[in-house]
Amino acid sequence: DLTSKIYDLPGPSADGRVSPAGIAQEALKERYRLGSLLGTGGFGSVFSGTRLADGAPVAIKYVSRDRVRFWGELPDGTRAPLEIVLLAKVSTGCAAVIQLLEWFELPSCFLLVLERPDGFLPEEEARGLFRQVLEAVRHRSSCGVLHRDIKPGNILLELATGQLKLIDFGCGAFLQDTAYTQFAGTLSHSPPEWIHHQCYHGEAATIWSLGLLLYQLVVGKHPFRRGRRSFRGVSCSHDGSPKATLYRPSLEDVFCDPRMQDTLIQGVQQVTAPHNTWH
Repeated sequence: DLTSKIYDLPGPSADGRVSPAGIAQEALKERYRLGSLLGTGGFGSVFSGTRLADGAPVAIKYVSRDRVRFWGELPDGTRAPLEIVLLAKVSTGCAAVIQLLEWFELPSCFLLVLERPDGFLPEEEARGLFRQVLEAVRHRSSCGVLHRDIKPGNILLELATGQLKLIDFGCGAFLQDTAYTQFAGTLSHSPPEWIHHQCYHGEAATIWSLGLLLYQLVVGKHPFRRGRRSFRGVSCSHDGSPKATLYRPSLEDVFCDPRMQDTLIQGVQQVTAPHNTWH
């Protein structure tokens, strides 16, 4: 039972001192009330929660210590899971990125307390909200962070305000100019260059995932019938090399595209049409 793991506080030691883990558990218990399970994934489980000070809704993400594969260092020198380090970098300066409120380290796990917008992104809202996704992606790029798992399930919407949030940096990495040779994310959203060559460049792969996201938000299904191994209508170079990514627009190109000012339905048609620039 997760509640007992988090909230059953250890007693003080023989000399009366409380361990750092005990202090963290006490702080968590005093500040938040744990609610129901919202979802699970390869990188942890997410629960609803309430901040006791003001009743604000939060999401509490539980990440087992033995599931943490990548570590990083916070500005103060603290060693922490890479997801926490990346969230700390992107949690200020852009309202369209989920905010990390605080985090706790316990003996067997890490707990991330995140803001919790009210509701998931309705598909019929996709036209007016896609630009917010682009804003979030541009912000994380300026922070030197790569998300690597942009998909409908990682987009939340605050229904009362229309504010979108890009969530779950569990697959994230630091942005680099050279190719990545390890994949993290959702395989059905991986770009053709990964399928054929087991490598990809961060920004080019992001543009690919944005095209898939746009299609799924508007049409309601994955554009390729058999998932990641079928790319009908996608033009690649004759030798199938990653040079095909040179034809993808940059993020700034997408921002400036007239389709962003017009209807995104037309953009979806262009994304999935043969021999276009969204490869």
